[in-house]
Amino acid sequence: MPPFSTTRRHALRALSASLMPLSLHAMAAPGDPSEEAADCVIPAKAGGGFALTCALARDALQAVRPARPPLGQRYLPGGIGAVAFDRIATGKLGGPGTLVAFSSGSLLNLAQGRFGPHAPSAVRWIATLGTDYGVIAVHRDSPYKRLQDLVAALRQDPSRIAFGAGGTVGSQDWVKAALLVRAAGRDHKAMRFVAFEGGGDALTALQGKHVDAFSGDAAEALQAIAGGTAVRLLAVLSEQRLGGALTGVPTAREQGVDLVWPTVRGLYLSADVPEAAVRAWATAFREASAAPGYAALREQHNLYPFALTGAALDDYVQAQIKAYRQLAEELGLRRWKP
Repeated sequence: MPPFSTTRRHALRALSASLMPLSLHAMAAPGDPSEEAADCVIPAKAGGGFALTCALARDALQAVRPARPPLGQRYLPGGIGAVAFDRIATGKLGGPGTLVAFSSGSLLNLAQGRFGPHAPSAVRWIATLGTDYGVIAVHRDSPYKRLQDLVAALRQDPSRIAFGAGGTVGSQDWVKAALLVRAAGRDHKAMRFVAFEGGGDALTALQGKHVDAFSGDAAEALQAIAGGTAVRLLAVLSEQRLGGALTGVPTAREQGVDLVWPTVRGLYLSADVPEAAVRAWATAFREASAAPGYAALREQHNLYPFALTGAALDDYVQAQIKAYRQLAEELGLRRWKP
């Protein structure tokens, strides 16, 4: 198999070639930010799902806007997205040339008020680029060969397993671990959880055997495996088995654990930008996701289909936040209010 960078370059060339006639006939309007220099803010450290989101946004956008400068990649870690969201919402960061990556975990944090005194309408939701799925993983040398082995250990004593993942108590990775402990018939409050600033750091800890299990997302785990990290995927948290690099990885459901966790990945923009800029970015990513070759590009980033923009995305965000608030209450998580 060719190296990732080579494969991505070939896909970009093919996609750009297929879209060139469209680009010539449908040039963006003057002042269109999707044609100008811009940054994609990665609100965590390197190696996690936010970085994958911005990388896909860069590659997909370049294919449908071949004359534009490549979308810059800018790191702004802090609270798994909290710092970036607050700076955008308060106007300390923003403008039509600043996109920020978000995930389902961002919406879960918003539902709990963990992003500060800001409503979901404090930003403009631009597009979703695809969906990831949660995974439960262990070190390749771990004695836990199947998900049932890990569940049995949790049933015996949930404190014996140290989970490592991005985010603190209440984050989506914490929730995955908590739901797994509950599925084992034990109190999730008894589990051990080690918080990291992103999935990349958590997987590094798993590689060093500083934690026993990883409750994160498939794309970041597959990226780590491709880089040589010694990881064994016990289960993918999808409705049914997935293809691609996850072929052969059983779902949690088929192993007797009813746990499904999709992780949608997308982008938002400051609410203060002109409406024309919002429409321009939404149009650019709508064209990108509908373009020939986008599916192959998305798959190279280990994501699955899920593309929304405009009112449909706004409705989705509101529905997810409502569902996450209910889940947070079930898990006894504190809801921070302005």
